[in-house]
Amino acid sequence: MPELPEVETVVRGLRPILMGRAIVRVDSTAAPATSIVVSPSLPGGTLEEVLPGRTVLGINRRGKNILISLSGDLTLWVHLKMTGQFRFTTRDEPRDRHDLVSFDLARPGRVGERFGRLRLYPDTELWDQPGLADLGPEPLELPAEDFIELCHGRHRMIKPALLDQTFIAGIGNIYADEALFLSRIHPARRTDSIAQRKLIELHGQLQDLLIRSIENAGTTIINFVDVEGEGGSFQRLLQVYGREGEPCVRCGHPIRRIVIGSRSSHLCSHCQRRR
Repeated sequence: MPELPEVETVVRGLRPILMGRAIVRVDSTAAPATSIVVSPSLPGGTLEEVLPGRTVLGINRRGKNILISLSGDLTLWVHLKMTGQFRFTTRDEPRDRHDLVSFDLARPGRVGERFGRLRLYPDTELWDQPGLADLGPEPLELPAEDFIELCHGRHRMIKPALLDQTFIAGIGNIYADEALFLSRIHPARRTDSIAQRKLIELHGQLQDLLIRSIENAGTTIINFVDVEGEGGSFQRLLQVYGREGEPCVRCGHPIRRIVIGSRSSHLCSHCQRRR
């Protein structure tokens, strides 16, 4: 699933394409009921009915969510799920059969979204919706002292905590594994058992990883691409994630993959000892 840096990469790619442009037509495929949701309070009840004539006013990210602000006080809320992506094409190019929704724009061009989930709400309803209302703080905006308080106020394993979007928003397996490795913290350590200095180190590693990954257009392990169809390059800098059986870059011991809370965790059991 795209994590914070990948979603931020998509947001930055969409801005020059969509900002200030009007939607003139919407086509959507027959999709599962949960893939496209329109607020019952909106007349028409479909994207095809509600969106034409709306202008894109802003594109922002919250956790792993993309929020496209539209004229008329509406927000199109997009989650890329596991393999979702946007792509920009000319109008004369045929629609891809995998596109969940395509948006024809006032100036020549079309944006298609595939495999994700789209929800449309009035701004007055948006932040009451589950999935946004319960999001934790943004890791790049969270001071170290607040991160310490957050961790010491819980009694749970650190890796599942980092993956919990209500605990902290935007982090997934890749950056949690990398940050814990760089901080020499075992992923099963309890949050309230980790010393303050180690949490400060973990906080710094998380922020540094996320910033560097954004600078490298994210991590492409299998299928993440930006709006131009280009993959990220941060995967070349990963030190532990996806390297099961390979030697640790610090000590040479083999990287292990274990399961914690039903999710895979990559670690060096020599560098990240569980005390």
